[in-house]
Amino acid sequence: MIPALILFGLLCGRWWRLSLIAAALGWPVLLVAGDVMNVGPELLGAAGLAIANTGVGVLIHQGIRLAIRKIRHT
Repeated sequence: MIPALILFGLLCGRWWRLSLIAAALGWPVLLVAGDVMNVGPELLGAAGLAIANTGVGVLIHQGIRLAIRKIRHT
């Protein structure tokens, strides 16, 4: 399921703050709702992992945007 978070970051990378917040809140909620994890301190680790993976997608998205801008302005 980790590639899904990277894909989420790629798709929503334009709104990077909102996508990181949504990943940090949404991923632990999905884990609890799917009965994969119980509510506890481990959810902080899951939220951190979600932020990291979504951040990778956001960085790729922002890098592509920057490259396109440089190409257009030359």
